[in-house]
Amino acid sequence: MNIKIDARGLSCPQPVLMTLDEIKAGKTSEIEILVDTDTSQENVSRAATSQGWKVADVSEEGDEYKITIRKD
Repeated sequence: MNIKIDARGLSCPQPVLMTLDEIKAGKTSEIEILVDTDTSQENVSRAATSQGWKVADVSEEGDEYKITIRKD
């Protein structure tokens, strides 16, 4: 089951907190996060890495970023 988090329009730390909540819930090994600022993209990626998750992909779509993180 893939989980998607839509954090567009939210400022930090909200996207990071939403991501950490899903990581802690432990329901999936892959999470896709949508954000719309460079800062959010960097902070979410750093937070996921600090929890032992791998940033599998970051794709830029216009002004938005889609971050895919995985737990191996």
